[in-house]
Amino acid sequence: MSQPNIIYLHSHDTGRYVQPYGYAVSTPNIQNLAEEGMLFRRAFSAAPTCSPSRAALLTGQSPHASGLIGLAHRGFRLNDPSQHLATVLRNGGYRTALLGFQHVTSGNPSELGYTDLMEPNEDGIAALVPKVGRFLDNHLANRPDEPFFHDVGAFETHRDFPEGFGDAGQYVRPPAPIPDGQVTRHDMVRYIESARRLDDGYGRILDLIDRTGLRDNTLVVCTTDHGVPFPSMKCTLTDHGIGVLLIVRGPGGFEGGKVIDALVSQIDLMPTLSELAGIVRPEWATGTSLAPLARGEVDAIHEEVFAEVTWHAAYEPQRSIRTDRYAYIRRWGDRGRPVLSNIDDSETKTHLFDRGLADRPVHSEQLYDVVFDPNQAHNLIADPRLKGMREHLAGRLRQWMEETGDPLLAGEVSLPPGASVNDPDAHSAREHLRSGGDLPL
Repeated sequence: MSQPNIIYLHSHDTGRYVQPYGYAVSTPNIQNLAEEGMLFRRAFSAAPTCSPSRAALLTGQSPHASGLIGLAHRGFRLNDPSQHLATVLRNGGYRTALLGFQHVTSGNPSELGYTDLMEPNEDGIAALVPKVGRFLDNHLANRPDEPFFHDVGAFETHRDFPEGFGDAGQYVRPPAPIPDGQVTRHDMVRYIESARRLDDGYGRILDLIDRTGLRDNTLVVCTTDHGVPFPSMKCTLTDHGIGVLLIVRGPGGFEGGKVIDALVSQIDLMPTLSELAGIVRPEWATGTSLAPLARGEVDAIHEEVFAEVTWHAAYEPQRSIRTDRYAYIRRWGDRGRPVLSNIDDSETKTHLFDRGLADRPVHSEQLYDVVFDPNQAHNLIADPRLKGMREHLAGRLRQWMEETGDPLLAGEVSLPPGASVNDPDAHSAREHLRSGGDLPL
């Protein structure tokens, strides 16, 4: 197999809230992509926050190993930008282009290995479609034998969501951990419209691939960074925060409408793409290739996956391990209540804040049986019947932290020089701005 072209489609804050995962969110183009490719039902990000999640996917290692333990636009950086997938593929003979939002560096994206750069911006997907078309046409006209990697980053479905849906919001259902009411339904219908716009743009890009005759040798990777931007979802280590859509279509067995229930992590994409591109797997990449799953050679590649938070808008150190049956989360510090500034501003957040969100207890250890409690709402950490399981998972988590050089083991993680964060108790961006802070993303 010749080196495949790779198009990496990624959105903000979408979780699994799209049509092929069974949600009432009309995304027919993403649905078609799933029916033509391979859908991973239990894919997880390595972090439920934007930059750390993307860094993990694009370097094949945990956020704390890559160095990007907070948001890039707040001054956090990769330890080594050359470990980025764009550099790996460029060194393997690829033409690499950044088309849209990336959020892995606040500096010049060329340091990540892109040979072609679109002007950095936060345009919606509609503005990216013609630029993708021009890049595809240019490829065909000038470099037909050179494979390409196109990084297409859409700003959807990040807040703020589109406005103006009248009574339509009364006929939807909010995400699982959110109470059903007029306010939360209205918030959800706005998310659905943002997802619809995302899907429309993806459909137009997929049509371009077909029109240019590149489909047979183009691998499309469609995913997102983490869960949707509602309380108890984004920036949390339950499945609501780290569960992500992952659809892959193209050469190597990623076709035929296959659905995979095995546990996988976005960290697995670096070794997967390296294998398919015929490139030696980077020594720092810690994931496992998805290719054996695609070829039907194995039923599983992981017994567990890991995820983490260190910094988002504010400091909130926590780590997790997720197995087929259990999710274990460990938090550091003695705060015992939500970090409000790490919850995106929204009408849902305000609705819950007015009803006591700030005083809700947050346990330092959490253990969930995801078979009998898929919503992960009943903490079983004190259940004596699960004492052995708790000790096993806590030990395995610590072992992983030691193996990956997690700085949290040495105590509180210092804020890097030049980085900026919010007051953890600021319940809204406006409140933080009044105190002289900057606006969180």
